[in-house]
Amino acid sequence: MIGSRLPEQYVADAALLSAVADPIRLQLVAQLAVRPSCVCNLVTDPEIPGNLLSYHLKKLRDAGLIEGTRRGRWIDYALTDGALDRLAAALPAPIDALPLTSAR
Repeated sequence: MIGSRLPEQYVADAALLSAVADPIRLQLVAQLAVRPSCVCNLVTDPEIPGNLLSYHLKKLRDAGLIEGTRRGRWIDYALTDGALDRLAAALPAPIDALPLTSAR
């Protein structure tokens, strides 16, 4: 086995990283990392229609990276506690930091 992660950890890490592997979703995470925002203030480049924005927000919610709080007819979004830490932990370590054993 490479490194100290179990195979199921790689599956979970890949699922988490795939949630931000889309440019639109990565932009949304970057905006919410600065501050929580009303859905009406979230901006993407290129601009996308509301139904597509909702789709991307759902993907991030399903991954456990963001949460929404209803305020009247609006929803305020914020990163979940530890979301950025979980993303960072999902990234592989530099190859020279992995405890590799020689097969020779």
